[in-house]
Order: sequence, then C-alpha cells, then structure tokens
Amino acid sequence: MSIDNSLDRSWTGHAKGSAAYGRLLAALFCAGVATFAQLYSPQAVLPLISADLGVGAAHAALMISASTIGLAVGVIPWSMIADRVGRVRAISTSVTTATAVGLLIPFAPSYELLLAGRFVEGLFVGGVPAIAVAYLTEEVNPVHAARAAGTFVAGTTIGGLLGRLVASPVAEVAGWRIGVFTVAVVCGLAALSFVRLAPEPRGFTPRNRRAANPEGSLAHRLAANLRSPRQLALFAQAFLLMGGFVALYNFLGFRLAGAPFGLAPSVISLVFLAYLAGTWASSRAGAEASRFGRKRILLGSIATLAVGVSITLSDNLIAVLVGLVIATAGFFGAHSIAAGWTGQSAPAGRAQASSLYNLFYYGGSSAIGWVGGVAFDARGWTAVASTILVLTAVAAVIAAVVLRDDAGSR
Repeated sequence: MSIDNSLDRSWTGHAKGSAAYGRLLAALFCAGVATFAQLYSPQAVLPLISADLGVGAAHAALMISASTIGLAVGVIPWSMIADRVGRVRAISTSVTTATAVGLLIPFAPSYELLLAGRFVEGLFVGGVPAIAVAYLTEEVNPVHAARAAGTFVAGTTIGGLLGRLVASPVAEVAGWRIGVFTVAVVCGLAALSFVRLAPEPRGFTPRNRRAANPEGSLAHRLAANLRSPRQLALFAQAFLLMGGFVALYNFLGFRLAGAPFGLAPSVISLVFLAYLAGTWASSRAGAEASRFGRKRILLGSIATLAVGVSITLSDNLIAVLVGLVIATAGFFGAHSIAAGWTGQSAPAGRAQASSLYNLFYYGGSSAIGWVGGVAFDARGWTAVASTILVLTAVAAVIAAVVLRDDAGSR
C-alpha cells in the first residue's frame, strides 16, 4: 500500500491538558535529556580535559565543537530519514544509537580519537533537534504551538544542566572520563523513556520511496526555506546567538578557575544551575509570545542576553553569577521563540525547516565556540564577552529589520 507523505487535514492536534499532549511533551523532555546531557557534558570538565591532555582552552573546546559539527552535518539527513520512517521511529533510533556511542567515547586512548568519536556521537544525536520541533508542531493544536515549543526547549535546558552537574563532581573524584561516561548512562535511561512514552504520530504519515512528496523534492523544500527572508533571519538568530552562548559557557569556567576567583571544578559546575533560568525563560517566552507577539519577545530576550554578558565583565563573583543567570534566561527565551517560529512559518517541509535551523544553530556553536577560545587564549574574558556582545547586536538588527508578526506566527 502506498503511503502518502502528507498531513491529515482533519487532524487539529492534541489540545493542552489532554493525556496525549502530556505524554508527547514528557517524551520530548526525555529525548532532550538524552541529547543535550551527553552533547554538553564535557563542557563542565573542560579545564580538567585541558590539563589531562596538555592542550589549551581552544583545543579542549573542540570536544564540544566536534560533536556539534557532527550534529550540524547530520540534521538534513535525519530530516530525510524522518520523512521516510516517521518522526517517532527516527528520534528513537537517534537517541539510542547516540547513547551507545557515548558510552564508548570516554575511553578513547588519544585526543584525535576522542574528537572523532565526539563527531560520530553528534552525527547520531542530530535526529532529535532535527525532528523534534516538526513532530511537536504537527501533533499539537496550533493554538498551543508556541507554548509547547517553549516547554520542549525548557526540557532541553534540564538535559544540558543535568549533564554538566553530573559530570563535574564525578570527574573530580574519578577523572573526567568516568564523569562523561556516567552522564551517558543517564542518557541511556532517558532514551528508553522516550521510546516508551512517545505517542504515535497522527499529524504526519511517512511515505515510501516511490510516493511523490506533495511539498516537492528535498531540494525544493530546502530552497523554499532558504529563499524566505523570515526563515533566513531566524537561521541567523540561531547561528549568532547560539555561538555566543556556547562561548559564554565554554570559557567562563576557565575564568572562574583562574585569578581572582580560583574556584574548584566541583564549585564551578554549580554555575550551570543558571540553566534553570533558561528552563523558566523558555516556557515563559512561549506563553508571552502568544500574548504580545514573537518579535517583541525575541528582541527583549536578545537585549536580556546582552545585559547579562556585560555584567559578567565584573571582577565580583556574585555579579558574574547574576550576569550569567540573566544571560541564560535571555538566550533560551530567544531560542524558544526562534525555534518555534521556524517550524510554524516554514513555506514547505517543516522537518527541513527545523533541520536548517539546527544546521545554523550548531554551526554557530561549533565555529564561534572555538573562536571564543582563540579570543580567550589571546585576550582573556574581556575579548570573549566583547565578541558575544557584537554577535547579539547583529542578531537584534536582523530581527528588527526583517521579522514581523502575523496571524500565523503567534
């Protein structure tokens, strides 16, 4: 039987408060944990990796960049796989395979093999960010789409926080390799939870190889998104803001480990509790966008990020931590708006729109995350913060000039 790759036009999506809506968000929460905990767990122990492997801050940060490069490379193929086998099956394959790879990587004997393994891990883990927003957009009632997207992004912040909080104290006792391995074990449990919880898709059915896609070829779907000024503006938000945010967290640990702070790794790991501000801001931004429009909340979030980064230039530890909390809230507020807006306004191919967003998102993470290390090695934290502020200014100008709210974007 030929299966058409189309939306069920009679399907209006799960309503907020329904059991299926709750299961879907819980499943995507688990997928977010399984993805982002293992993706960023080395970030909490970068100073230990640097010391153990005898490399500088920029080279240590390649442990993050290698995986995000793999993720960026993988998002388009994963969107194609999802169109063929279905959203849930593709995400299940992604998180379980990535976790299996993640259990092996910490024991790679050389720096080069570690980077290669992290690249492969990122390649497999890319299925979640490539597909999740499309899956969510297709299955949730449009009235609740912005709020649901914000809730999903909030779940990813918990994953990122958990990975960092687990890795660092374990690493201080047993070494950074055991710390990263422990996080992979947690990710395995989260991956299995996704498989058990995810409701079967109703808003999308996969097609077989012979069935024509009513939205056109893959090239057409990609080109339609790349020709849209709004989509390009949203992709720019992803590249610029994520790049700056990863640089912030990659190298703040190096700063706090040095003078005048001199903090221990286990204490530095506690700064990642600032991610809880992102958990709150992601969910809140989605709710506020339904009231005030996405553009206004996006620009406000970008401004909040810039204010927070500016405060981290202080030599007062409390001020630095306050600045980090503010910056984290601003970034995740902006990301939840931009990610949800991308899927909602896609001219064709929601999975491809989501994948392109993530291609730029993790491209920024990889490139600027490394450039921030070069800046830090050369000029210290002032250079890193200045770089982030320039990026936020460019993102704000693009958003202000190009983006506009309409009935379909709220």
